[in-house]
Amino acid sequence: MKAVILAGGYGTRISEESAVRPKPMVNIGPQPIIWHILKIYAHYGITDFIVACGYKGQVIKEYFSQLFLAGADITFDIQNNSLEVHQQRAEPWRVTCVDTGLESMTGGRLRRVRDYLNPDEPFCMTYGDGVSDVNIAEVIAFHKKQGSLATMTAIKPPGRFGAFALHPDDLKVSDFVEKPHGDGAWINGGFFVLDPKVIDYIPSDAEPWEKSPMQNLARAGEMAAYRHSGFWQPMDTLRDKMVLEELWESGKAPWKVWS
Repeated sequence: MKAVILAGGYGTRISEESAVRPKPMVNIGPQPIIWHILKIYAHYGITDFIVACGYKGQVIKEYFSQLFLAGADITFDIQNNSLEVHQQRAEPWRVTCVDTGLESMTGGRLRRVRDYLNPDEPFCMTYGDGVSDVNIAEVIAFHKKQGSLATMTAIKPPGRFGAFALHPDDLKVSDFVEKPHGDGAWINGGFFVLDPKVIDYIPSDAEPWEKSPMQNLARAGEMAAYRHSGFWQPMDTLRDKMVLEELWESGKAPWKVWS
């Protein structure tokens, strides 16, 4: 099974970092967040990736070429214009970087990688800026059991701010809650499992995946929701990056499911 990583957006809400690199290449610890995402999938045996590039896509391509070279013993035969790789110690990944256009929306990017998918096999898809401890194997099994064209991982995000409770009889504070869950609504947490037929629901490069394609799949009864109550964290802002950095540096990053 393959996994598609949407990695082409401008990342305007974290412009402090994305001015010089695409958001998936922003580091969490010593490696970019896209490395963390691929490590999550690889833990569940998915090692064949399609990265949908756009904004500063060459940075992503350069990263994977350097990752390959850094883990190999290589002979450069300059006289004969050849290169020989003797030993490879890098990650056991196959990564296809696809230029899906600078202005394409998320649906358009998915549409443009269609030729790299197996038409007879479902595939995973997620965003290149979020991590989770979701059990990918369970999501895949859930998708197959449901028999729908699409499965989305649904999550309840934590509240952004601490809250407090007022005593019912007066104006005194009776309790504090540090970052409670949000309003109780389930939201799109990414980590999809999709049948290639979902691409038929995307009319053009200008279509966001989260708009009419997902809406129409839901109306047709073809969008299942796997509920995940564990850790999930996007990296939309510099503050989000700092949260992820602190968790990684603590040695207790919940999304580090690999050994």
